[in-house]
Amino acid sequence: MVHKVAVIGAGPSGLTSMKACLEEGMLPTCFESSDDIGGLWKFKEVSEPNRASIYRSLTINTSKEMMCFSDFPIPADYPNYMHHSKILKYFRMYAEHFKLLKHIRLQTSVKSVRQRSDFSRTGQWEVVTEDRDGQEERHVFDAVICCSGHYTYPNLPLKDFPGIDTFEGKYFHSWDYKGPEDMYGKRVVVIGIGNSGGDIAVEGSRVAEQVYLSTRRGAWVIRQVSDNGLPVDMKYNTRFVHILFQLLPMRFFNWFGEKKVNAMYDHTMYALKPKHRLFSQIPVINDDLPFKILSGAVIVKPNVKEIQGSTVVFDDGSVVEKVDIIVFATGYNYGFPYLPSSAMYKSGYRVGLYKHVFPPNLEHPTLAVVGFIHAFGAIIAQAEMQARWVACAFRGYKKLPSNQAMIKAIENDTKIIDKNYIVSKLTPLHVDFVTYMDDLAGDIGVRPSLLWLFFTDYPLFKRVFWGPVTAYQYRLMGPGKWEGARSAIFTQFDRMYQPLKTRQPAEQETSVATGLIKLSLTIMAGGAAVYYVHVHHPTAIPSLLSKIHPQTV
Repeated sequence: MVHKVAVIGAGPSGLTSMKACLEEGMLPTCFESSDDIGGLWKFKEVSEPNRASIYRSLTINTSKEMMCFSDFPIPADYPNYMHHSKILKYFRMYAEHFKLLKHIRLQTSVKSVRQRSDFSRTGQWEVVTEDRDGQEERHVFDAVICCSGHYTYPNLPLKDFPGIDTFEGKYFHSWDYKGPEDMYGKRVVVIGIGNSGGDIAVEGSRVAEQVYLSTRRGAWVIRQVSDNGLPVDMKYNTRFVHILFQLLPMRFFNWFGEKKVNAMYDHTMYALKPKHRLFSQIPVINDDLPFKILSGAVIVKPNVKEIQGSTVVFDDGSVVEKVDIIVFATGYNYGFPYLPSSAMYKSGYRVGLYKHVFPPNLEHPTLAVVGFIHAFGAIIAQAEMQARWVACAFRGYKKLPSNQAMIKAIENDTKIIDKNYIVSKLTPLHVDFVTYMDDLAGDIGVRPSLLWLFFTDYPLFKRVFWGPVTAYQYRLMGPGKWEGARSAIFTQFDRMYQPLKTRQPAEQETSVATGLIKLSLTIMAGGAAVYYVHVHHPTAIPSLLSKIHPQTV
């Protein structure tokens, strides 16, 4: 029986894992190496080793209704796309509301997690921690949840850039970037066109002499502000759209989506068009980058071929001289250095985890990974679903398959990922958001039943089917049901609109005089049309009337 659980990391994955454990009657202890909760979203002026790092201006590219925890909506007055400081405040509110803070040990890093000698009988783990004074402590836990994320270890592939040792300027990874202060009046090359690379290029271009954005294979760039000003994820991440994706061929959606994206800005003309199709990889979400390209503040270049002093040579033979700064936005390596290598199963590029959570090669399923996921959707919502599923498994409410069955499922997942998505050693994991959420929710017993809602609560059915797939949907029924879920779904667009209501625009009132004028113009236009037809086709109107009114015998 699992009672004591170690949670490694107090970011959103760690917070929701603690809450899930408490709800199932377990006692979690969370170890966080920083001096505060928030994980990735805790901004530091200086990046700390073995910790995720963000820049001063970072604003999330997932809208608040899509990213919030399922039973704790983000305040209505918070902006739809939040600055990292707002996100951190929300996490603190969540931790305080559910009384999680007393279970967190700050400034305590985990040095190792090892199976105890009697693991085959107990499934227990020995966790060695170190506090801020360097004092080590050993603990025994019935289970461990790893929530340390995958933006911790920057990938700096200097060997792929011949001549970098001759570079006369300054170079660094985006992990070290905090703001554009050092870019004033400088010539900057940003290598990598992910979300970080795009953000840094845009922000740097406001102060730099010139920014060059180097990309190996291009990218699809979409806007956060969608049709009618709605957040793009609230408009398109719906169950209706998800069902269409299951029914129609992917090549149709790629064609349709690329056509719509190119209608905003032609990716070929902007030198952005990638080799892959739109839905093969998560696109870059950036409203400002196309304008910066259009205005010349950012110039898109191919991959860097070599570096010669302060000169950068690109694959197409073009050259940029007098470069002052190179920013490597080249992604992150992932790993769990505190775990024994024997605890992890490898499948292709990725760590093989059953349903992206449980290692398949342990005698007891008492080790789980939460938040190590990648999809067209909010990681926080997926991490919360994973945590709820883990808590059920730890308590024995959900029995996992045999090791062999889990390994078979993992290998099948790897084949599906390789077939449908562009993956690499740095981004080895990609799932369909709704499919994955519904799969775990079905195991727990919290997946919303569309058929049941159709017959018992049609107004709710319409919002669940046609509206955005917000996490509230997974609190409507089953274990962990939240009485406020229905109301949260009905008011999600109210909370989306709330921060936009900063002034009351004057509404155009239609007066009686205006109505009479419109009616008069309509009558005049109709009369003119009748007169025109009568003059040019004298028999047309009598003929039409005779057909409408049958002659009397």
